[in-house]
Amino acid sequence: MNHEDRVSLIERIHPGISITRQAELFDISRASVYYEPKINECDIQIMHAIDRIFTQRPFYGSRRIKKDLEDENIFICREHVQRLMRLMGLEAIYPKRRTTMPDTQHKKYPYLLRGFPIIRPNQVYGTDITYVRLENGFCYLVAHLDWFSRYVLSWELSHSLETPFCIVSLNRALKTAVPDIHNSDQGVQYTSEDYTAILEERNIKISMDGRGRCMDNIFTERLWRSVKYEDIFIKSYRDIDEARKGLSDYFDFYNTERKHQSLDYRTPADVYFNR
Repeated sequence: MNHEDRVSLIERIHPGISITRQAELFDISRASVYYEPKINECDIQIMHAIDRIFTQRPFYGSRRIKKDLEDENIFICREHVQRLMRLMGLEAIYPKRRTTMPDTQHKKYPYLLRGFPIIRPNQVYGTDITYVRLENGFCYLVAHLDWFSRYVLSWELSHSLETPFCIVSLNRALKTAVPDIHNSDQGVQYTSEDYTAILEERNIKISMDGRGRCMDNIFTERLWRSVKYEDIFIKSYRDIDEARKGLSDYFDFYNTERKHQSLDYRTPADVYFNR
């Protein structure tokens, strides 16, 4: 595990282990935890191009993305592509968007949904995190989705990939209903004790995608494609506050007005609340 990966595993808000002690355990300096990499305007525009390519082809790694960037007259070395993808939370090796990084010390859970029939609302909730382009930077979006109806129960934005914004979204989703199963990837946000404890307290079964299995959470993957092509790429939000307002309008539209072919041209809200 390289230095950047170890830094990404630090939890800045942890009830039992201080940042200093976590840094010692991972054999990194405390200062590196607070280091914010300098991103220039050119890199931000390249990251936006990478985001657009990866959203369209989430199975692409850094080699293919480099070639597609060249088609847009963006010529950078593969190492530069890999560095920006790590910053964005994109995995350059496995065929799955990795906005979350695994923690080898956290408990992992098996995938429970292979061949499992999804037949009603509140049976399975899925969650994921994606990169969101801003005019002069970027942020991250998490959402919790009812798999049967495609209804977005909750979402939240954050400037960082730390666990708390995922917990905020989870608690908001659970105010609507408690599912039988919660599905996510194996990222540190979802395997943290603070997150899994909320699920265990409510007797929710925990399911986690296998590494590299981009189809395990396909409903959320499809949601991200819709959000980006129907809203984020079109509007080019200036900052996180503007993105929060705009996405609030979009998710309201997505839930209550946008008819889905897979739902017999009904809206997610209609299916979720009326079945």
